[in-house]
Amino acid sequence: MSAVFRAAQLCQQVQTDMVQTDAVEKADRSPVTVADFGSQALICQAIGEAFPEDVIVAEEDSQALQENPQLMQRVTGYVDSFAAAIPSTQTVCDWIDRGGGEVGERFWTLDPIDGTKGFLRGDQYAIALALIVNGEVKLGVLGCPNLPQKLDDPQAQRGCLFVAERDKGTQMLPLDGQDSERIHISEATHRFAESVESTHSDLDTHAQIAQQVGIIDPPIRMDGQGKYGVLARGEASVYIRLPNPATPDYRECIWDHAAGMIVVEEAGGVVTDVDGQALDFSQGRRMTGNRGILATNGKLHPQLLECISSQSPLAVD
Repeated sequence: MSAVFRAAQLCQQVQTDMVQTDAVEKADRSPVTVADFGSQALICQAIGEAFPEDVIVAEEDSQALQENPQLMQRVTGYVDSFAAAIPSTQTVCDWIDRGGGEVGERFWTLDPIDGTKGFLRGDQYAIALALIVNGEVKLGVLGCPNLPQKLDDPQAQRGCLFVAERDKGTQMLPLDGQDSERIHISEATHRFAESVESTHSDLDTHAQIAQQVGIIDPPIRMDGQGKYGVLARGEASVYIRLPNPATPDYRECIWDHAAGMIVVEEAGGVVTDVDGQALDFSQGRRMTGNRGILATNGKLHPQLLECISSQSPLAVD
C-alpha cells in the first residue's frame, strides 16, 4: 500500500511539472509517460524488497527509456525523489523490468498508470496493483490521485486509495493520510460508469442497455480503474465494458481489471465478463477466455446479463 501511495505522489508531481517530452508513443500507438515508468519502478522496487521471490506482471518495460536518454534522466530524477535508495539510471531500468514476469501460481500484476490519456489531459487515472494466487485475486490496491472523495461535490478533496483484501472488505483512504473508512456498494444508486474512449467499448450499446433497465442519469465517464472505486463506494450501480464492434476479438489485459475487481467484490458487488463468466487471470497477460466486463451492485447483474445477451452485436462470438 505504501508503494502505491508513493507512486501516486510521484504521478501528482509529474502531472504538475509535465513537459511535452515527458510522453512517448509505444509500438501500439498508445502513450507512455515519465509517470508510467516512475510509478512502475517504485512499486516493483518495493515488491522486490518485501517479496524477493515474487513475480511481477506489469504493463511497461524499460526499452523506450534506454532509447531516449533525456526521458531516462527525467524518470531517474523523479524516482530519486520518492525512492528509499538513490538509484542509478540502470537501477531504475532494472526495477522497471522486474515487471516482465509471467503469470504463474503466485504473482503481482501492475498497471503503473491505468488511463494514460486521462493523465495527459489532467483528468482521471489510476495506479492498479493486485496479488493473484492460484488464479484468485487476494489483494487489490487502487491509487486514484485525481478522484474526488465525493464525486458529485465539486469542493471535495481529491485523492483516494482503495484497498481490498479477500474476505476482509474494502477500505478507502484519503491521500492526505486521514483515517480510512470501509465502503460498500449501493442498491439505491442507478447510474452507469464507463470509459471515456469510444475505442475501448461499445458506448452506443451501453446507452441502449441503460434505457432497457431504466437508468436515465448521464453516465460517469472516466479513464482508468477509478470506475471500480466509484461503484464500490456506491456512486454508480454498473460499470460496463462491452467489446467495441470494430474489434470484437479484443481481450482485456489482466492488469486493467484485477485490482478493481476485488475492490468491488469486497464492497459487496459482483464482477463477471459480459457472458456472466468469472474473470480468469490464470491464462496469461490477457484474459483470453473472457469478453468484456460487467461490474454491478449485484442486484442488477442478472437483468443486465439478459439485456446484453439480447444485443445482436454480441450474440455471436
